[in-house]
Amino acid sequence: MVILVTWEAAYRLIGWESWKFPSLFQTVESFYSGFVHGQLLDAIYNSLRRLFIAFAISLSIGMVLGLMFAKFKAVDDTIGFLVIALQTVPSIAWLPFAIIWFGFNDVSVIFITALGATWTMSIATRTGIKNIPPIYLRAAQTLGTGNGWRMFTQILIPGAFPHLMTGVRVSWAFAWRALVAGELIANGAGLGQLLQDGRGLGDTALMLNVVIIIAVLGTLSDHFCFKKLEDRLLVRYGLESNSKS
Repeated sequence: MVILVTWEAAYRLIGWESWKFPSLFQTVESFYSGFVHGQLLDAIYNSLRRLFIAFAISLSIGMVLGLMFAKFKAVDDTIGFLVIALQTVPSIAWLPFAIIWFGFNDVSVIFITALGATWTMSIATRTGIKNIPPIYLRAAQTLGTGNGWRMFTQILIPGAFPHLMTGVRVSWAFAWRALVAGELIANGAGLGQLLQDGRGLGDTALMLNVVIIIAVLGTLSDHFCFKKLEDRLLVRYGLESNSKS
C-alpha cells in the first residue's frame, strides 16, 4: 500500500508526463480495460501456450544432453564444450535465423524460447549426475539395479535432484525472457507483442501492465508450482523430512 501511495504521489508532485511513465490510476484503468476487452487475456493465453511447449521441449532435450555429457566423456568434451559456448550467446541473437528458417510465426518464437532454456537444463543435469558419489552407483549395481532404466529412475534422478530442480527453475526464468524477447519482433499476439504495441502507441500504462503481468506470472509459477514440486519430490526421495518444524 505504501508503494502504491508513493507511486501516485510522486506522479502528481514530480509532474511526470503519462507518455514517460503512467500514474497508478492510469495503470489500473488500462489493466481493467485490457481484461474487459480480452486483450490481456488473449496475450497471456498465447504467451503461456508457446512457453509451455518450448519449456517441455527444452526440459526433454536438456536432460537427454546432460545425461549424455555425464555418461560419455567424448560427448562431454565435444558437444558439451559447444553447449557451454552457446549458453553465453543470448537466445534472441538466433531470432534472425529463426525468422529465415521458420518465418514470422509461432515456430520461431518457440524455437527461440526453447534455446533460452535448453542449455541451462543440460548443464544442470550434467552437474547433478556428475556430483553423485560413485559409491552410490557401485552399491546400486551390487544390489542388482544394473545400468538401465532402474538405475536412471532410482539412483541418477534422486541423486541429481537438487541440481535438476535448480536447472528447472532457472530454465523457466530464461524461457520467460527469451519468449518475451522473441514476441517483440515475431508476429503473433502475445505479451511481448503487446509490449511492442504499447511502445508504438506511446501507451506506457499498457507497457507497465505487461511488465507486471510477466513478473506476477513468473513469481506465482515458481512459488506455487516449482517450489511445491521440489518440496514434494524431496520428501518422495527421502532427501527431506515431511514433518514441519
